[in-house]
Amino acid sequence: MTGPMKSRPLIWECTDLVVGGVNVTISSVRREGPSYPILILHGFGSTKEDFADIALVKAFSSSSFVIYDAPGSGQSTSDKLDQLSIPFLVELAEGFLKKHGIEKFHLIGHSMGGLTALKLAQRHPDAVLSFVNIKGNLAPEDCFLSRQVLDHPSDNPQTFFRQFVERTRKSQEFGTGIYAAALQAKVKPEVVRPTFESMVHLSDTEDLLDIFISLPCPKMFMYGEQYNTLSYLSRLSGTGVELAEIPDAAHFIMYSNPVEMWRRIALFHAKGL
Repeated sequence: MTGPMKSRPLIWECTDLVVGGVNVTISSVRREGPSYPILILHGFGSTKEDFADIALVKAFSSSSFVIYDAPGSGQSTSDKLDQLSIPFLVELAEGFLKKHGIEKFHLIGHSMGGLTALKLAQRHPDAVLSFVNIKGNLAPEDCFLSRQVLDHPSDNPQTFFRQFVERTRKSQEFGTGIYAAALQAKVKPEVVRPTFESMVHLSDTEDLLDIFISLPCPKMFMYGEQYNTLSYLSRLSGTGVELAEIPDAAHFIMYSNPVEMWRRIALFHAKGL
């Protein structure tokens, strides 16, 4: 499925935007082509590089795509990191897409990126050709990471972040060790509280599951086998959403079983979407 191949070059670049009066510089990687692009939105504590292997997967050799770092993650910056929230990230995505002249696209979003993608698709249902939601928030039960901002409060962002990393490191779920080891290198502590509070608020107050189900595009919900007891899986299946349970994985599928992750996404896209 993977291996060296001749391909169109990857374009690594930075884009300056103003989002809600906030100046941001967005670091991205993309590959151009004749097809509608795949927009990939990473989760909290991740970066664009976590999904950049799409460039090496043979099933996507003819696909165009774009992946970028959220502000405060990876190489993207903001002059007001405390303004980060899901609505802010949705507005950022809209500005980024407009800047690059992208009007229709396929969506892949993981965790925080899955929630951002969901709200983006809700605002622009005709622009989204398909949506692969990789364990993005659909219900209050999905806030196992973000709710820690309420369960373990701290007035000091650095203290909370350091303790969050240690709690995550000790988890018995696939992929959490790798995730925890890189967190402090990938994300700024200042974005943790506003991001987590926004994710919890939306998960607790909005019917995200209904929003996802009602989207007109083809949809896949992907999750690791350690999350196969999620309460809403049967409802998703019963409404035509394709379920993709990934073995030997939990929340961080791109670390635990990336080969199967890309294989299932490729099969979904191959259905003539």
